Amino acid sequence: MVIGYTTGVYDLFHIGHLNLLKNAKGLCDKLIVGVTVDDLVLYKGKRAMIPFEDRLEIVRSIKYVDAAVPQYDMDKLSACKKLGASMLFVGDDWYGTEKWEKYESQFTEAGIKIVYFPYTKGVSSTQISKALKHVRQ
Repeated sequence: MVIGYTTGVYDLFHIGHLNLLKNAKGLCDKLIVGVTVDDLVLYKGKRAMIPFEDRLEIVRSIKYVDAAVPQYDMDKLSACKKLGASMLFVGDDWYGTEKWEKYESQFTEAGIKIVYFPYTKGVSSTQISKALKHVRQ
């Protein structure tokens, strides 16, 4: 059985999130999704509009997701090992960066493949947040 793992905040869930989860599920038998807890979102310098428990339930309810778990830290390698995942799915904005090239060698050593998916053009939670802020002013 191929277990895949991906993570995200999944705040203001949109079609880009759905595309990533759908594409990821197409490449594995079981898809586990880490949903970032509110404290970690704050640590990253942001603030989620939707509370963690609601975001977790939204992700858990998507038909492509076999399990949703809290993501308490940024250590995706440890999470993959703990969950038995042999594939990690991430957005292609990380591809080729120094940080992720280093990760790739660590993941390869652990027998875990990183699969990069293109972001859905024209949509992001940040853009939605900005549009909402503009409309509300």
